Amino acid sequence: MVFTGIVQGQATVDKVIQKEDFRTIALRFPEGSLEAANIGASVAINGTCLTIVSIEAESNLLTFDVIGETLDKTNLGELEEGHKANFERAARIGDEIGGHNVSGHVHTIGRVRQVETSENNVRYNIEVPQEWIKYVLPKGYIAVDGISLTVGEVEENTFNLYLIPETLRVTTLGKKAEGTSVNIEIDSQTQTIVDTIEKYMQANNLVAQA
Repeated sequence: MVFTGIVQGQATVDKVIQKEDFRTIALRFPEGSLEAANIGASVAINGTCLTIVSIEAESNLLTFDVIGETLDKTNLGELEEGHKANFERAARIGDEIGGHNVSGHVHTIGRVRQVETSENNVRYNIEVPQEWIKYVLPKGYIAVDGISLTVGEVEENTFNLYLIPETLRVTTLGKKAEGTSVNIEIDSQTQTIVDTIEKYMQANNLVAQA
């Protein structure tokens, strides 16, 4: 299953049914965004690939089941009634890939450390666990809450994002305050290259130069 990282809009949490290590989330989608939606189809919610388990077309509602593993590794466990979430329906053959290939398999949770606003854009500084920062490269791709973005500067275990007004309008990032969480999916090609180089260097007792 492939997504593009081009968020199609924001859905509103209509209901959350919480159980032990499991929750069912019903989301209300914008009018006209559920054309040809079917039970069993995939939708990325905040960048997390979920399966439609029920549809109420007249109310624009889709329902998803979320298991404990997904709740542990994403911010979907933080969603409550009235909250907004980014959504993207799975790409179909022939669709334009306007961002980059995104799997919907979130690697880790990041944290907004700083938000700096200027006249025409906003800079977000995002912190990720140390073991993931090696896959975050300046000018490289990254998916944040399902949004395909280009990385700015990288330092220690943080990186910068520069967001244009359109991204802030269409997605939930414009409402993210300092301290809030974001789902992070590393670009798969970058991860493969970094891991391959590391394995080669280890096998040949090579040391990376600073």
